[in-house]
Amino acid sequence: MSDTIQTTGVHVRPELLTVADTVARDKGIDRDEVLEAMEQAIQRAGRSKYGHEHDIRAHIDRNTGEITLARYIEVVADDAEIENEYIQLPVSRAKRKKDDAAVGEFIIDPLPPIDFGRIAAQTAKQVIVQKVREAERKRQYEEYKDRIGEVVNGIVKRIEFGNVVVDLGRGEALMRRDETIPREHFNNGDRVRAIIMDVREEQRGPQIFLSRTHPDFMVKLFAQEVPEIYDGVIEIMAAARDPGSRAKIAVHSNDSSIDPVGPCIGMRGSRVQAVVGELQGEKIDIIQHSVDPATFIVNALAPAEVVKVVLDEEKNTIEVVVPDDQLSLAIGRRGQNVRLASQLSGWNIDILTEAEESERRQQEFQARTQMIIDALDVDDVIAHLLVTEGFTSIEEVAFVPLDELTTIEGFDEDVAEELRARARAYLERRDEELNEKRRELGVQDDVLEVEGVGVEMAVALGEQGIKTRDDLADLAGDELVELLPPLLKMGEDQANELIMQARAHWFADDETGGEGDGEAAADEAAEGKTE
Repeated sequence: MSDTIQTTGVHVRPELLTVADTVARDKGIDRDEVLEAMEQAIQRAGRSKYGHEHDIRAHIDRNTGEITLARYIEVVADDAEIENEYIQLPVSRAKRKKDDAAVGEFIIDPLPPIDFGRIAAQTAKQVIVQKVREAERKRQYEEYKDRIGEVVNGIVKRIEFGNVVVDLGRGEALMRRDETIPREHFNNGDRVRAIIMDVREEQRGPQIFLSRTHPDFMVKLFAQEVPEIYDGVIEIMAAARDPGSRAKIAVHSNDSSIDPVGPCIGMRGSRVQAVVGELQGEKIDIIQHSVDPATFIVNALAPAEVVKVVLDEEKNTIEVVVPDDQLSLAIGRRGQNVRLASQLSGWNIDILTEAEESERRQQEFQARTQMIIDALDVDDVIAHLLVTEGFTSIEEVAFVPLDELTTIEGFDEDVAEELRARARAYLERRDEELNEKRRELGVQDDVLEVEGVGVEMAVALGEQGIKTRDDLADLAGDELVELLPPLLKMGEDQANELIMQARAHWFADDETGGEGDGEAAADEAAEGKTE
């Protein structure tokens, strides 16, 4: 390329077009971008020769290869401030060179061809190489920026501190060490398949990041192996991986006559084995998806058997009871099975054995029984009956309809009315004690004005330093959940709603303040008029 540039003293250089075509083809960039790089190189050489203060421009004819070099001078108004006399000329002087010169036009002075010396030619070559490299990087970014999530094949080019540089043919990609499957080893020249996770335009050029550990890589491999997934008949609803060890995918069939699990396994396991082979022997559990969370969790914990499932939607937690001999199978090695099931379903899973669940239920039963005995001053038989019927708090006893209490065996109307009266008296005493404690803690009355905040919660908040409505309004939902004791726990959505109730007065004050300001201004205006 330097030889070509050294002889550009000739006006017509058709070989420049040949060079541009060759470079464009080799680098996979547009021919015009190569010719623009050549023009910039010639311009730089021209400015070195005639002075950097001049506006010198070069142009290569796209059809003939003819090179033109010229100095451009802008025509400005006579009264305009001249910032640079080398590139600006008042219109009155410009008309001496060109009779019809007008403001905004350029006077173009053709310059003789440049005979490049060795240093100038080397500089020009560097400019062209740099511009071609920039064009190549731009092309690479434009090509790959919309291919995030696509599986690509490449050849390992080199290994850098455990990170793998992959040649994709029309670009280089980086696969960090933590994005490779554990115990996986690559050598230069190895073929590798991975998913494009990110494409970023950085100072040194576009960076393409690959991954073999992301769950989406496994999903894409199944889409390649299973035609029903590719066609949309079967859909992968969720996936979770412990790379190199075990994975779970949840599949759903959009055609009720087709079992979603079978086609993913394939004849004698051929399809799933193809994916397992690519993932270095990673065991894959294929699970049928269900819109019912309980059924889905039971499927996800396979092969462990599940006896009972209890959902707590507010806390996004699901309690799973398994036989005593199935506990280790349900949890899996180092908690792998339950962890993958939790990632797959999006629920927090607590696993209990039947014995643990029975013991906990017994403890809860005894605690609730003792609470009712202490609060209502009744014997353990009545307390047992109430707990057995599902009463979990004194409030429920105090405000339950009378006919619900009388349906309990051994409870007549008098007993039921007495129980309700005792419960209400207890709640009044408790609220008085809690109110006294609230005042001692310095919790303001406006906290109780917030819908959803009772005296018990106000005391709990006061113990955590939340003493005014504004203190409560300043909290985030997750902070409020953290502050509350176990008996008052609530979901984050509920906490956010309560905080918005606490903030309601801010907006009301803004509206009132605006009206107040208007009234004050009106009063002042009226006073001024009177004076």
